[in-house]
Amino acid sequence: MRAPTEITVHQQSRVLEIAFDDGARFRIPFELMRVYSPSAEVMGHGPGQEVLQTGKRDVLITGLEPVGHYAVRPEFSDGHASGLFTWDYLHKLGSQQDALWAEYGAKLAAAGKARDDAMPVKGGGNCHSH
Repeated sequence: MRAPTEITVHQQSRVLEIAFDDGARFRIPFELMRVYSPSAEVMGHGPGQEVLQTGKRDVLITGLEPVGHYAVRPEFSDGHASGLFTWDYLHKLGSQQDALWAEYGAKLAAAGKARDDAMPVKGGGNCHSH
């Protein structure tokens, strides 16, 4: 199980810098973390239920809360704070950035959306009841 040796939130450049005990070091853009947040709000409750995130280019991380010895829970400036980022998931985001950006671009194109489109305002139907 890999573990980070260092985590730095860079507000100016909007990246999370993370160094791992295997020597890997990544700079993960906040936007990438936000659009790939491993939360039900983003991932849905099953395949095909993902909610495509847009307009997150300028999102900031306003807080970072450690969860046990295995994850952190970032608070984003748009109010999103339900994603638990495990060390493995952060390693994946860092090491597969190019592929993830490409996949995000493809999803945007398929949905006819632009990266900077505002998110639609949700009406009711929040899934916080379970």
